[in-house]
Amino acid sequence: MRHHVAFAALGLIAGLASPALAKDDLVIGVAQFAPSLNPNIDPTVIKSYVLAFATRPITAYDKDWKLGCLMCTTLPTIENGGAKYETTADGKKGLAVTFTLKSDLKWSDGVPVTTKDLMFTWKLGADPKSGFSNNNPWDRATSIDVVDDHTAVLHLNRVVVGYNEWDQLLPAHIEAKAASGAEAGEYLKATLYNRVPTTKGLYNGPYMVTAYESGSQIVLEPNPYWAGTKPGFKHVVIKTIENTSALIANLKSGDIDMAPGEGVGLTIDTVLALQKDEPTKFDYLYKPSLTYEHIDLKIENPSLADVRVRRALLMAIDRDTLVAKLFDGKQPVAATWVNPLNPNYTKDTATYKYEPAKAKALLAEAGFKPGSDGICRDAKGEKLSFEFATTAGNKLRELVQQVLQSQWKAACVEVVIKNEPARTLFGETTKKRTYTGLVMYGWSSSVSEGPRKTLFSTQTPSAANNFGGANYIAYNDPKMDADIAAAEEALDPAKQKTIWADMQSMYADQVRVLPLFFRAEPYVIPKWLKGFTPTGHGDYSPLWSENWRAE
Repeated sequence: MRHHVAFAALGLIAGLASPALAKDDLVIGVAQFAPSLNPNIDPTVIKSYVLAFATRPITAYDKDWKLGCLMCTTLPTIENGGAKYETTADGKKGLAVTFTLKSDLKWSDGVPVTTKDLMFTWKLGADPKSGFSNNNPWDRATSIDVVDDHTAVLHLNRVVVGYNEWDQLLPAHIEAKAASGAEAGEYLKATLYNRVPTTKGLYNGPYMVTAYESGSQIVLEPNPYWAGTKPGFKHVVIKTIENTSALIANLKSGDIDMAPGEGVGLTIDTVLALQKDEPTKFDYLYKPSLTYEHIDLKIENPSLADVRVRRALLMAIDRDTLVAKLFDGKQPVAATWVNPLNPNYTKDTATYKYEPAKAKALLAEAGFKPGSDGICRDAKGEKLSFEFATTAGNKLRELVQQVLQSQWKAACVEVVIKNEPARTLFGETTKKRTYTGLVMYGWSSSVSEGPRKTLFSTQTPSAANNFGGANYIAYNDPKMDADIAAAEEALDPAKQKTIWADMQSMYADQVRVLPLFFRAEPYVIPKWLKGFTPTGHGDYSPLWSENWRAE
């Protein structure tokens, strides 16, 4: 995929590389680069972070974890009449949800945001070949009635919990041509967000992308047609520095102003060390979050197909000591993907403590015995060996890898580290499921988000869905599918909690993933930055970046 850059802005990029910047410029150091910028395709954390400056979802959860409107005038609910039960054509119970878009919204070329954009996004998102991977899928709506340029009624053919949660719109006046001109399944290549991301009109937030240097940095400037609070910076630069040590050095030298948490910047160990070294130079924040660090297992690998091997891998690692020593106890060990902060969390699941002797016994039961080099072998003499991948340059993850590699070796399991840059790991390896053994990374969820995107069988990335799903472990269990669907329809909190408990129990029993911990997101913030409010969930802080300013 070729990325085009607004070359007139490259002089600006070069100039922004020097320290002592004016305080109307904000330079943010991140450890990853977004592999694409289409807001509805490729669910990577770094892309969501960058686009949060420039593109608004219809609704979002704020810092207090309360759902509200960003593009709409009033949040529709059953209580206020904005959402109403209705009977579908096949006699089932559905919902009619009315959204009214704010009348002063405009794309960054001055074209108003209207229900034409809503209709276009819905039609494109409902096509499984489009590659959409939204948190809140557009195919929930079976039809849309347009009332006028700003009001539409979305008809849902079933009752779903997140009926009033909807993601970003696409500009129909720009993207319709790309979508209609592309062959089936080729929209990802045709979209201007990826081909010419500096195109005017792609963005409707307080900032817009004005320069894009692939693998290096992205420059954002105020959207001249933004009607909300005037942004506080003339330029926001998202500068990619994949090596953690280099990112710290850039902070200390002043070449960058801040490093966010939210899974895109510094890791907690480096921030704790920086705070000891520079206790007064920056403000330091540690925000408990829903970000889940874990290791996916390739179920097609014959050895990993045996649940005894998977359980042994989990019992052979000492996660409690890992968290205590590396994270100062700030990050809790995970049992499943559901954080204890989540109202649907249950503690009644299988847990796997550090028991290396039991791990070895499980491996023996599965037919693996230690060889002369201490590594287990099967009856054919083949080693119990796996490739282990994560994001290259992330010192904390690489340190965690080394600890786990050592502990697994003590349990007679060999892992061979094979790391890749984040843009490759997430743009190709996980997306196309080309990893062969273990891959470690984190994902962040929204407050009420269910696991459809990551555990529902049809969300396994494939050519059929243009690799748009995020079920990278190819989880395929009819019971889980049924639970996910039921949880999405259960508006009663008690019923929801029961269903979620069942999902967590299955997840823990089957060990298709090795849960590690939930992150406390660390932020290194310049003392002059005001209005910054971390959220701790998947609706990232830049969604309110128009309130950030230097004082």
